[in-house]
Amino acid sequence: MFRFENISHLYGLVLVLLVLVAFLIYMGFRNRGLKELGNWTNLQKMIPSFSKRKPILKFVLPAVALLCICIGWANPQWGSKKEKVQAKAVDVFIALDISNSMLCEDVRPSRLEQAQKFGQELVVGLKGERIGLILFAGNAYLQMPLTNDYAAAAMFMRSANTKMAPTQGTAIAEVIDLATSSFSEDNKHHKALVIITDGENHDETALVKAQTASEEGMLTFTVGVGTAEGGPIPISFNGRKAFKQDRSGQAVVSKMNPEMLTELASKGNGTYFNLQENSDKVITELRKRIDKIEKRDIEQRSFTEYNSYFQYFIGFALLLLLIDIFFSYQKNQWVKNKDIFDV
Repeated sequence: MFRFENISHLYGLVLVLLVLVAFLIYMGFRNRGLKELGNWTNLQKMIPSFSKRKPILKFVLPAVALLCICIGWANPQWGSKKEKVQAKAVDVFIALDISNSMLCEDVRPSRLEQAQKFGQELVVGLKGERIGLILFAGNAYLQMPLTNDYAAAAMFMRSANTKMAPTQGTAIAEVIDLATSSFSEDNKHHKALVIITDGENHDETALVKAQTASEEGMLTFTVGVGTAEGGPIPISFNGRKAFKQDRSGQAVVSKMNPEMLTELASKGNGTYFNLQENSDKVITELRKRIDKIEKRDIEQRSFTEYNSYFQYFIGFALLLLLIDIFFSYQKNQWVKNKDIFDV
């Protein structure tokens, strides 16, 4: 596969075009000046060493050299071989709560936005592991299977929103089931689940599911988003911001449930973290605990190794410039002693 390592450097070719235009303008003025002196036959008799074509050659050599330098600067490469590497990693699913309660603004700018920011930072912090993404509210959805594509994981995390969930709720039990079934069957002790949620309206069976998953080798970590005091849930009503209300017309207050999330992590043989603490600290602690999990050999990844060929273009350019030094604008040297008046 052919490519330029620094394709933006090819903009230097514009300089070659400008030099060509300048040369054509120069040759136009030059030819008009020569015509004023006389016709070509008389000029050859008056100036026997004068060459009509060598000025063109004197332009072509450095112009081609400049062209080669521009191409070499962009570093043309060719993928000449493929190698396979063996990697060891832990499989980690990140589950993000996208229920309406995550729109609560008891933390700034909102629970969901804070969770998304943390999730993107967590993806960076878990580089080297295989990462998958689950979104959940009333149901759980596999947004991205296990992969090493961290850019895609961060993009999916950034684009997640509450409108992606057709049913509301906090189906943590479904999340655990989906994560368990999404791991490969031969992975018994190299997997983890990180659930980012406010823990509200959870299914009580989640505790049983977490314990069962733990016995099958999956550790469950929980990250709480929001405050125990909570806040109203903003909604859009006739194009205006309002707050969700109960049947009596009172604003519904959504509260983060740290007790449940702590118990869930305990049943899952993991740890509970509060996102109100320093997020970098939470990621560091999560990284430490995941590093303690035994890593497994994952499928070999093949990648293309590119060989660079810039040196050939630069070398050819230097050769042309060297040749140009020894080229004069005159004809061969033997005509120097010729009597120009000998007709």
